[in-house]
Amino acid sequence: MDGKNECNKKEVIKFAGAFIAWVIGSGFATGQEILQFFTSYGYLSYGVVLLNLMGFLFLSQIIIATGYQHKTETLFNHFKYFCGEKLGAFYSWLIPVTLILIMPVLISGAGAILSEYYGIDHYIGSAIMAVMVVCAYLIGFERLIKIVSIIGPVIIIFLMLVGTITVIHDLNNFMEVPKYEPILSKSHSAPHWIISSILYLSLCFLSGSAYFTKLGMSANNRKDAKYGGIFGAIAIVLAIAIMNTAMLLNSENITSLAIPVLYLAKKISYILGAVFSIVLILGIFSSCSAMMWSVCNRFTIGGKRGNQTFAILVAICTFLLSLFSFSELVGIFYPLVGYIGLVFIACVIYKGIKLS
Repeated sequence: MDGKNECNKKEVIKFAGAFIAWVIGSGFATGQEILQFFTSYGYLSYGVVLLNLMGFLFLSQIIIATGYQHKTETLFNHFKYFCGEKLGAFYSWLIPVTLILIMPVLISGAGAILSEYYGIDHYIGSAIMAVMVVCAYLIGFERLIKIVSIIGPVIIIFLMLVGTITVIHDLNNFMEVPKYEPILSKSHSAPHWIISSILYLSLCFLSGSAYFTKLGMSANNRKDAKYGGIFGAIAIVLAIAIMNTAMLLNSENITSLAIPVLYLAKKISYILGAVFSIVLILGIFSSCSAMMWSVCNRFTIGGKRGNQTFAILVAICTFLLSLFSFSELVGIFYPLVGYIGLVFIACVIYKGIKLS
């Protein structure tokens, strides 16, 4: 398989889309995640963007390549590979718990969007998303990849469109950003922008490591997976940079909103806002479905039926947790997961440098 030197463009796009799909959950796509980890630091948010560009490119290549190299090993454990036997075993058991903390944030985001834009009760909206996610899990990983790899690029395009139009329209507000730093600082994810940079990388790559490893394993060509990861990482960080700028230019209005990006879309056009709200729902679905797979795939007690029952129980559990405030869930769980993943990220970096 390594003998194949030519990239398959369709496969590269598919892998890039699947990579994007993990990251663009409700926190990212709604702008709440970007607000707390990036925009809240004012001009210094561009330092967070730069560090994340370097981190995304480096970490994605290590983890995806590792998956490809071990694709024939049915029982390959990437946590033990990077962190050693004992620490790897600890992370192996910890990651499902971590993802179960993140999934309610995604499902709550769906409820918040449906409530804010369409007047549907928050609880009903969250319940609809929970049902969609468990159904997606039951169809299998390969079919799931085909679905989410289409959704990912669509959302990135919409985010860039909304962000670019906003930047062009509101660029005159750029010099006013320092005026709103006291308001923005209330949304800080960490006491310093460099810590926020590291936490965001940790959040994305601890929670997504099993999924990214599986992506590498599913590749038929090393270069397809490699360039898919590169283009996916660049697209993600470019979207962050554009949306961060758009939100900085609207600092006065977005800090108190659960769905900042939807506000920006509605400001451009009500119709664009309506379309974008649907795109956001699809983004949440894609990311949460990938997480459901990562949580439930390792549960084998009771065979296929036991696995399906477990998936339904996970969906019910995450739905119940999703009934709390969306922005508060992002502010509590996302930095927490980031701190949990710091040692894992350090191990990945060490292993990547050692083998390079």
